[in-house]
Amino acid sequence: MASRPVTPAEISAAMPDQTYVPHPVDTSHVSLGDLQPLLESLARNAHEIWAQQRIHDGWTYGAHRDDVKRTHPCLVPYENLSESEKEYDRIMVNEALKAIIAMGYSITKR
Repeated sequence: MASRPVTPAEISAAMPDQTYVPHPVDTSHVSLGDLQPLLESLARNAHEIWAQQRIHDGWTYGAHRDDVKRTHPCLVPYENLSESEKEYDRIMVNEALKAIIAMGYSITKR
């Protein structure tokens, strides 16, 4: 009897003709309410974490992204990002916060 694929890579290899369809947590019923002010601070922090990891991995600032040279135009302070780049961080943080609440957790300020 063959074993079932268990890792994402094994599942993808077992289903090469299948199109991946994401199924994120349904957050359509969640409102952040009092947590809304937290969003911008967390978006800024998410960018800082991303940038810190990129720099650790040998990336530097460059006017254009170049995976070979490891340069990226977003390796700048959060306030220097374009509004569209900031919005990407906000969306990711917003959905993460909403998923936490949708999963039954609560977030309270100490």
